[in-house]
Amino acid sequence: MNNTTILHTANAYVSKGDYESFLAYCTSDTKWVFVGERILNGKEEVRAYMKEFYIEPPVFDVELAIEDGDFVTVTGNIRLKNKTGKYEHFNYCDIWRFENGKIAELKAFVIEKKP
Repeated sequence: MNNTTILHTANAYVSKGDYESFLAYCTSDTKWVFVGERILNGKEEVRAYMKEFYIEPPVFDVELAIEDGDFVTVTGNIRLKNKTGKYEHFNYCDIWRFENGKIAELKAFVIEKKP
């Protein structure tokens, strides 16, 4: 299975709200960098982030996925429900790095869409 397929398979679990199955696709020391916002180190911090920000499963609209070696770059849109129950809309560009078929690192550029 190539890294793009692994990523899409893992993200299908996120879309269903099955975050533990998604985390099984991550290395234990996975690192997520949300540029200009925060850095998450390890599965526990990613798990806590998902619990806080994924009040309901996010809705992804993937526009493009490009694989090059251990990297998969994905662009698209994401909708997240906030604590008041309203959806917030974002554009994103994610650069995922894989090690031995697992997600080792994410560098995410996320920009809120303005109405």
